[in-house]
Amino acid sequence: MRVLLTGHQGYLGTVMAPVLAGAGHEVRGLDSGLFADCVLGPRPADPPTHAVDLRDVPPELLAGFDAVVHLAALSNDPLGSLAPELTYDINHHASVRLARVARDAGVRRFLYASTCSVYGASGGDDLVGEDAPLRPVTPYAESKVRVEDDVAALADDDFTPVFMRNATAFGFSPRLRADIVLNNLVGHAFLAGEVRVLSDGTPWRPLVHAQDIAAAFAQALAAPREAVHNQAFNIGTEENNVTVAEIAAQVVEAVPGSVLRITGETGADPRSYRVDFSRVRAALPGFTARWTVKDGANELVRAYRTYSLSRHDFDRMFTRLARLSDRRAVGSLDETLRP
Repeated sequence: MRVLLTGHQGYLGTVMAPVLAGAGHEVRGLDSGLFADCVLGPRPADPPTHAVDLRDVPPELLAGFDAVVHLAALSNDPLGSLAPELTYDINHHASVRLARVARDAGVRRFLYASTCSVYGASGGDDLVGEDAPLRPVTPYAESKVRVEDDVAALADDDFTPVFMRNATAFGFSPRLRADIVLNNLVGHAFLAGEVRVLSDGTPWRPLVHAQDIAAAFAQALAAPREAVHNQAFNIGTEENNVTVAEIAAQVVEAVPGSVLRITGETGADPRSYRVDFSRVRAALPGFTARWTVKDGANELVRAYRTYSLSRHDFDRMFTRLARLSDRRAVGSLDETLRP
């Protein structure tokens, strides 16, 4: 297929682009470049790029594509809470517009990167499947729910949207994110010798490696239409349904000499959910999420050591909110996050 990959210069997109190309697709990227220079290690080789803000994509750009893989978003909860109006403008309205112009341009498959955080405050310890009630507790998660609803309404015989509800990502990417739980805890342990958990450690989180997310998207592109048409799929594995305290313990094991401190100062986190991933295994028989939390922690330690991760870069370059705040402060971004 000829595939447009939005957000290809982000954390997941940098991992996904070579996976899609390796599957035989002709990949073109679309990215505003907010994090293009946030690289740890050798700079990745990007596919041919359309340097366009998601809000400004001209309809004619979609002509000739067979599929869109849509990753681009303001992609974490603190940033969404700081600027909820921008979160809805970019994550919701611009995403729905992209799907609409893609359909009108003859794109046949639209893979949307949603999130398991749509289950939010699910309550209890039961596994939640795709038909469970959605209880988002942040503007970021709420924007994902709205996109799913609006894009599902666009489905027809010629346009197949697929909603990929990724578990919380982890693992190394050349365009690292330090503000997601495992990457963050490993960074603190590596740089300061301490794993500090501010909650009480009891919330459940489903985790999935960036490489496993990329593999799931590649298989969803190739799957028969009837297997995926207008459906949501949780992306991950039940093995990686873990508590925050369990994640922290894996980090301490991966970083010799580090210590664990669960302070509980922020209390219980309402975002707690354990997820059922059986539907994606049934629809995509070749897909298995292979990376464990332990594997990911060890991989991150090796990468941080190999590429000499610094405290400054960890705190400022690879933390989304800090990076955008710094760019605003020096005037390279305006209040709408445009150059």
